[in-house]
Amino acid sequence: MNLTSVIGVAASIFTATSLIPQLIKLVKEKDSGNISLGMLAVLFIGLVLWVWYGFLKEDWILIISNAFSLLINIITGILSIKYKPK
Repeated sequence: MNLTSVIGVAASIFTATSLIPQLIKLVKEKDSGNISLGMLAVLFIGLVLWVWYGFLKEDWILIISNAFSLLINIITGILSIKYKPK
């Protein structure tokens, strides 16, 4: 694995796991008052496009990391709606 691949994998890991602290906080507090659904929607669209781009480029690093990010984003979105303050 060359340096370019290592940097790509590292960037993918950090990007893919970026929403996990927010998701943990959301699950613990069961309050989504501070989460922007607009931001999640924009991120969702971006991640879908990255996955699509990964398929077009046949780049499994892009596909797997962004698909994982997309899954975390979807879960965060669902829980944000579920725990929306009344």
